[in-house]
Formats: sequence, C-alpha cells, structure tokens
Amino acid sequence: MLSRKPFGPSVSSLSVLPLLALLLVSFLASPLLAADPVPVAEADSGDTAWILVSTALVLFMTIPALALFYGGLVRTKNVLSVLMHCFAMTALISVLWVVFGYSVAFSDGNAFFGGLSKVLLGGGARDAIYPDTKIPETLFCAFQMTFAIITPALVIGAFVERMKFLAVMLFSALWLIVVYLPICHMTWGGGWFSELGVMDFAGGIVVHITAGVAALVACIMVGKRKGYPDTQMIPHNLTYTVIGSAMLWVGWFGFN
Repeated sequence: MLSRKPFGPSVSSLSVLPLLALLLVSFLASPLLAADPVPVAEADSGDTAWILVSTALVLFMTIPALALFYGGLVRTKNVLSVLMHCFAMTALISVLWVVFGYSVAFSDGNAFFGGLSKVLLGGGARDAIYPDTKIPETLFCAFQMTFAIITPALVIGAFVERMKFLAVMLFSALWLIVVYLPICHMTWGGGWFSELGVMDFAGGIVVHITAGVAALVACIMVGKRKGYPDTQMIPHNLTYTVIGSAMLWVGWFGFN
C-alpha cells in the first residue's frame, strides 16, 4: 500500500528556517558589508585655544583700548561719557548679537540677510562645530561678536562730545541692524559678496569701510562742535591716547 507524503514542507525543514534567518542577519551585519562610519566633527584644542585668545584680544581693543584712546582726546568734562559709551555699547551689542544678530549674519538666508534659525544660538548651534573649522560654533559666535562690538564703537570718534548717551545707544543698535549685519552676511556669511568671490580676511569691508562711511556721514549730519574754532579745546590726557593706541596695536594680533 502506497503512503501519501504530507502536503508542504516537513516539520524538520521548517525548524531550519529560524537558523537560516539568523545566519542571514549575521552576514548582513558583518563588518564586510557595514558602511563606513561617518566621522564625528570634534573641536581641535589648539584652534579653540587660539580663537579664545583672539576673542579676548579683540574685545580688549574696545574695552579698554578704544575707550582710553577716545577718552584721552576729548575735553575733561566728557571723558567719563566717552568711556561709558564704549562700555555700554559693548553690553548692548553683546545682547543683540546673541539674540538675533549672529543668526541674521551667519545662518542660511538670501543674498543680503541670513535667517532666524540660530536665534539665541538655537538650531543646534550650541553643540555644533562651525563648518570648515575645528572650533565650537559658540566660540565662533563669540569671536564674531567682538567685531560687531568694535565696529560701531569706531564710529563714536566722529560725533564724540556732540551726541547724548541715549542717542548714541539708539544709533549703534540701529546701525548694527541696518548696516553691519547685512554687510557681514554678504561678505562672511555666504551672501552676495561671497558669491562674487570677495574675500575679506581682516575686516577691511565689514569693519573699516562700513565704520568709515558711517563716521563721515554722522559727523556731517551732526555738524561741528559749538564754539569751534574760536574756543580752545584741549585734550584731557594724551597719555591715555598713547596707552590706548598701544593696546590697539596688541589687539591687532587677535583681530587679524
């Protein structure tokens, strides 16, 4: 009598399937087929240390170097106001830069302005390495902040002794937003000038041209000092000016 074979695979063959699946998974997960690991960007200790020093040097150029330089040139009654202009401007620009200035200057946007993805150092900026560098993005933000501080501070010399404290602060904040941030983005942030191949290694465009033009326009609009040239206007202390100049000289090693 002929026996019938059961329909389908036998029980013994079914028991082999889990083993085959395990072998297949092990083979696919083997190092031979694994993708190359993506390198994780890490900060370089040497680069980070030097940019930290440079950040301190450029900040040193505003307070106290520029404050002393201008303070020594004005009349005695205006020395304290000039010093406070530099100190207060440093505080004001620092806050504006972290809140939105850095994002407008160095985040993705159009040819003239960046976006708002890095407002308050959001968008992963706090933990990121800045592209094409080996330094933390927070440090890059701080380094660029010192340039944003000193640029409007340079303009003070054009209208020193002729503007009230509040007017100086308002002018500096508006000038940062309307002039500095767009030019910074266009030149250093991948905007229009950068696309044209413009390279500004030491702030010739972003800092010096913008500050120089602003100073010229400001002094023309404000006008000459009352009593000039009939009234003698003796500088308060030229020693302060020389000391400030020497400090600026030292600060250039971080600026450049």
